[in-house]
Amino acid sequence: MAVFVLSLLILSSFSAIPFSYSDSGMIGVNYGRIADNLPAPEKVVELLKTQGINRVKLYDTEKTVLTALANSGIKVVVSLPNENLASAAADQSYTDTWVQENIKKYIPATDIEAIAVGNEVFVDPRNTTTYLVPAMTNIQSSLVKFNLDKSIKISSPIALSALASSYPPSAGSFKPELIEPVIKPMLDLLRKTSSHLMVNAYPFFAYAANADKISLDYALFKDNAGNVDSGNGLKYNSLLDAQIDAVFAAMSAVGFNDVKLVVTETGWPSAGDENEIGAGSANAAAYNGRLVKRVLTGNGTPLKPKEPLDVYLFALFNENQKTGPTSERNYGLFYPNENKVYDVSLSGKSTPVDDNKEKVVPVKPSHVGQTWCVANGKTTKEKLQEGLDYACGEGGADCRPIQPGATCYNPESLEAHASYAFNSYYQKNARGVGTCNFGGAAYVVSQPPKYGKCEFPTEH
Repeated sequence: MAVFVLSLLILSSFSAIPFSYSDSGMIGVNYGRIADNLPAPEKVVELLKTQGINRVKLYDTEKTVLTALANSGIKVVVSLPNENLASAAADQSYTDTWVQENIKKYIPATDIEAIAVGNEVFVDPRNTTTYLVPAMTNIQSSLVKFNLDKSIKISSPIALSALASSYPPSAGSFKPELIEPVIKPMLDLLRKTSSHLMVNAYPFFAYAANADKISLDYALFKDNAGNVDSGNGLKYNSLLDAQIDAVFAAMSAVGFNDVKLVVTETGWPSAGDENEIGAGSANAAAYNGRLVKRVLTGNGTPLKPKEPLDVYLFALFNENQKTGPTSERNYGLFYPNENKVYDVSLSGKSTPVDDNKEKVVPVKPSHVGQTWCVANGKTTKEKLQEGLDYACGEGGADCRPIQPGATCYNPESLEAHASYAFNSYYQKNARGVGTCNFGGAAYVVSQPPKYGKCEFPTEH
């Protein structure tokens, strides 16, 4: 997932050493921009501050974002996109220029602390794997040239698909074809630069694909019987811990037991397609809320108990232009209008999700019949009116309830009327992908819309 990553500094004991985290564990939040209805960067920076977020990781070096982050007190990790890897690998003069234009130009006003070179490169359809280590090496040389290597670190996020085996965790191993060409030299560079290996780990994917074998409680950090690793006897009570230790075991197997790890992406979607078992707002709140508490205990994993976890939640916003299944557009903690998708505490304090009376969430996706389509109040009136006209006309939505004197005429506002019409069209089309967009004038929510006393249908 190509995204921005933001981090929330939970405790005041955070170390000032670049790319080094708190002894009690650190929670971060991803901020993706694959959407056409998000707030301006300046507004996002305001939101980050109100949420206590003081680290941000970008998957590019977008000028408007880096400028908005200047003098904000937020530390920044930037990225060299996958499409630039070949050029960066071929010539250090390219990385010299890139560092000058995208790093040096913005510091010290924008506090850049690290560079992520590519993202999930091993699964990039452009076949950029062979360029990764040479590109990382050239960027590191450019940092040295400009005397920035002590304050700015490098790394590259990998997906769990880089592993040939992950179960049991002690049997974790990298795919053989990656080990000599890229894994070993990359880990050697991370070791020499005292950098962390970035890993994107999603228990949701493992659970959704194996719901008949994996306990939902095990995936959501709830009380469960746990699983004992047959290789070393260690007991696991959460799927994420098992995934992390599989990566540690894989690194150890190739001689890099000392390289530290940071989970740069993890999360749970608040909505998904019919076959995405476990997707839903209650499970998303449970996963993220309990993960925060688990990280802030300061405990490591069973294999590395003395190394606190550093984890970035995915994501800050729902992103309406992401492709793929419905879940891809519903990982956000916030809607584009900055309202919360569900209630979750990022400080580790109790929330309803942690109450002992928490309702049991069925294995079937809890969002089914519980997603709605609403108008984006931040779009132009012209776009809203155009979408409303289409939905009530050619689109065939049931717009009778928003006619004068009808049940949903009040409140008499364009946003409220458009929301009703958009939702009617969305439900009529079985909540299909692309049926809640209207040129960026609408987006999906998983909580019932509230416009006066009007009730929005969930099906036709």
